Amino acid sequence: MTEATSRRTRLSAVLAILAGGAVGIIGSTQTWLEATVDDGSPVPIAVAGADALAVVAPLSLAALALGLALTIVGRVLRHVFAVIAVALGAGLGWGAFRIASQRPVDAVAGPVTDATGLSGEKSIAAIVTEVTATPWPAVTVAASALILLGGVLALATAHRWSSAGRKYRTDRAAGPRDSIDSWDDLSRGEDPTT
Repeated sequence: MTEATSRRTRLSAVLAILAGGAVGIIGSTQTWLEATVDDGSPVPIAVAGADALAVVAPLSLAALALGLALTIVGRVLRHVFAVIAVALGAGLGWGAFRIASQRPVDAVAGPVTDATGLSGEKSIAAIVTEVTATPWPAVTVAASALILLGGVLALATAHRWSSAGRKYRTDRAAGPRDSIDSWDDLSRGEDPTT
């Protein structure tokens, strides 16, 4: 694999993870489900992604941070982070797919309780007549697939990526140092203890 190909695969993996995380964050603020509550007259209640699936925002933020960290970590941590990205993508995808396909009543419980004052799964299930899904759970499933694929790509190619570079490393001082050298380091704004 040439260096240009290595850079492209690294960029593709990182961008896939970042894009999936960004779409997941955006999706957590959008309406995922609409619950129709029949409490005398039908009332629609919009349910945001963060209310339907509480882990959407945290997992998406973790994917964003992980994608950025992949650009500067060493070889061992690249593999560890790639495995974590795969786990984040799988977890987020499973949760969003469950919401999209099953539209469970427990996903609308919080907003329904806020709107009606009723709590408890049986009470809420008794007054919720219909739960419809918007496209956002499916969009989040696609975003989680990006995170997962970015993690798999990183896992498969991380050993070929170039290192982060010398700007993240410090050189060791040559020879013994005395107390005057420490004062000179402090004068230059450097930490003599490193």
